[in-house]
Amino acid sequence: MSAGPTVRPLLTVRGVHRRFGTGPTAVQALRDVSFDVAAGTMVALVGRSGSGKTTLLNIIGGLDRPDAGTVLVDGTDVTALDEDGLSRLRREKVAYVFQTFGLIPVLSAAENVGAPLRLARTPPEERERRVELLLELVGLADHAQQRPGELSGGQQQRVAIARALAASPRLLIADEPTGQLDAETGLSVMALLRGVVESEGVTVLVSTHDPVMIALADRAIRIVDGQVDGRFEGQVDGQVDGRATS
Repeated sequence: MSAGPTVRPLLTVRGVHRRFGTGPTAVQALRDVSFDVAAGTMVALVGRSGSGKTTLLNIIGGLDRPDAGTVLVDGTDVTALDEDGLSRLRREKVAYVFQTFGLIPVLSAAENVGAPLRLARTPPEERERRVELLLELVGLADHAQQRPGELSGGQQQRVAIARALAASPRLLIADEPTGQLDAETGLSVMALLRGVVESEGVTVLVSTHDPVMIALADRAIRIVDGQVDGRFEGQVDGQVDGRATS
């Protein structure tokens, strides 16, 4: 009986190194980091502050470059792209959600969500349908005309997630998206990201240190002193997850 077709990972990280500074004060932020992430999964990147999580996420998203190693996103070698290629990658395949929300204060929730579609010159009717769908998805259909200052922190982060999804990215990177939220609101945001994987088919890579939130992921990867901790990799809530990939 022949084996089924091999599924290509959505994200492949191989031998990534990143060093900041020179001489005795240099900091080795990442050391030979390698892992794969399957399409349509939610993976938690776990580690203490300063472990290298943000540096790794920035390299995966093309905001920084490694000193060595490769990163493939949906078959595209991120490390080989020039600035135009990186801009196209972030416009078409990769989206970000940060702690600080990053919404435009003078725009309504709907206008913030629609901003990437305006830049992509999406026809108005199609843009309006997509914005309406996404605000419904994040539970903010009734807040479409409110500006960020009129929304709670959790609501602002939901708008940020909707905006990140506007252009239908293949990979959503969320760097401590619940860092400025209380525990209950943070959990609801993580549950929303979990739902996004199911409803939009997006692959989500999220950094967090909250055990409850980690349990919502399909898989967890721990970074310790810039390296993948192989003793932890693939475990969720203390158990090996059968859906984990190697």
